[in-house]
Amino acid sequence: MSAPEVHGHRGARGLRPENTLPGFVHALELGVDAIELDVGITADGVVVLCHDQLLSPVTLTDTAPVHSGDPAFPYVGKPIRDLTLAQLKTLDAGVRHSDDAFTATQFPMPGTPIPTLAEACALLAPSDVRLAVELKTDPTWPDEDVARFTSAVAAVLESAGLTLRSRLLAFDWRVLTEARRHHPMVGRVALIERKTLAPGTPWLAGQDPADPIAAAVAAGATALSPDHTLITPGLVEDAHALALPVVAWTVNDPEDMSRLTKYGVDALVTDYPDRAPTPRTKPRTSR
Repeated sequence: MSAPEVHGHRGARGLRPENTLPGFVHALELGVDAIELDVGITADGVVVLCHDQLLSPVTLTDTAPVHSGDPAFPYVGKPIRDLTLAQLKTLDAGVRHSDDAFTATQFPMPGTPIPTLAEACALLAPSDVRLAVELKTDPTWPDEDVARFTSAVAAVLESAGLTLRSRLLAFDWRVLTEARRHHPMVGRVALIERKTLAPGTPWLAGQDPADPIAAAVAAGATALSPDHTLITPGLVEDAHALALPVVAWTVNDPEDMSRLTKYGVDALVTDYPDRAPTPRTKPRTSR
């Protein structure tokens, strides 16, 4: 059985600040096959990297207002969609503020800014690594905002020449249906976890959560990415029967990595690419 691909979660969150260019460089040095990253959209329509729709005090630090007397300052705690790129660029994304395991293993890099998706693409384009771009929306977003965001992300990838090396990931499956309709050349990954599979769920674009594999296909997915605790050998077999690769997230325990490899998953998303079951022998440098 071949080893699954290794996808660096938010770059390499356990080792370097998440969703940052230095984190991606380190992930490339470890030889990941793909880099998973999260994106939001600013008030002035720029796609930026950030995991949370509300700027988190765990990963971000205010420095100074973009101009004296800015009434929006401080910015941490506010929605990305309410702030401009200039405001976001004042934030420090290089130091984690938490007593969790990631802080203990993550090398701090103070002074690291939030990157735009275009900046991340410029860094990663010269490598052969693939991009797994998660769009951070939820069922409260109007359909037109989901469409606008999806189109903005697809436009950045196309401009960078990375459409065919990229996948769009979403728990909100309206992103998948929108991408299938208007951006069919980019891959589409259906993310699932227990809360999004509850009866009457608003997350799956109207699909029936009772059969998430068939639902993902109906929504336009080209791959299925479950929380790794949901994965069984039967799920992998059933997904493969419908030509859906299975990408397990987020897997940091080597024993879990070994078990899921035996199940036949196609990729492991991990905060610690250095713990992958097979040594990464081909650094995917960006130069």
